[in-house]
Amino acid sequence: MTCYLTIVLPHLLRLMHMDKTRLSSKGQVILPKAVRQAHRWAPGTEFSVEEFQDGVLLRPLQPYQPSRLEDVFGCLKYEGRPRTLQEMEEAIDEEVRRRHADGRY
Repeated sequence: MTCYLTIVLPHLLRLMHMDKTRLSSKGQVILPKAVRQAHRWAPGTEFSVEEFQDGVLLRPLQPYQPSRLEDVFGCLKYEGRPRTLQEMEEAIDEEVRRRHADGRY
């Protein structure tokens, strides 16, 4: 029990610490510097905003690492004859028309 308290208690105390900030006229909220530094959030960090009954929760989005073509080439297996560029463009046009008809665009 003592080991568990030694590990958990500092985290609980950190959660109990509360900084204040305010909403600007433009709807912006400034996160305190200590919070940004503790989480290593740099300018430009993107967050998801989740709404709850008693507030909102910000979660940093984990950006995908850039991929190289060599790393992903062939990861989606396709069996059949290769499609022509014209066939691919026609399929894209058809999907765009379908989405327009559904009111998605």
